[in-house]
Amino acid sequence: MTDLDVRAATEPGGDPEEELRSLMRWLHEDEGLHRQVRGTLTASRGPRPGEMGLGFDLLQLALGTAVSGGSLAVSVFQWRDARRRAPELTLRVGEIEIRIPRDAAGDPETLRRIAALLDEAREPGGDDRTA
Repeated sequence: MTDLDVRAATEPGGDPEEELRSLMRWLHEDEGLHRQVRGTLTASRGPRPGEMGLGFDLLQLALGTAVSGGSLAVSVFQWRDARRRAPELTLRVGEIEIRIPRDAAGDPETLRRIAALLDEAREPGGDDRTA
């Protein structure tokens, strides 16, 4: 199993928690991923003194060994393309972090680069570059 953290940054008035819930539902409904991806929503930090509670702003995914970076990248981009206002996403596996801007193209080269970085991060001894 590999752990993947996903954060969503929305436009003002957007709801990152709802975006992450939507992505989790999308991945669970993807026939190629649903048995290999488990997710939970959590807060990235505890409340500071004087704060009430925090919303969930982090989707933690556990990826089975059969999940390729390519199939995950394609599913994430399909979800983003289906959104009216796509959020900016940050994916993190170990020390490798991938930022996907709101306006990022889902072209084959972008997908290939993201898939390669995800696959590399999952390999033992993968480097710690960020993209």
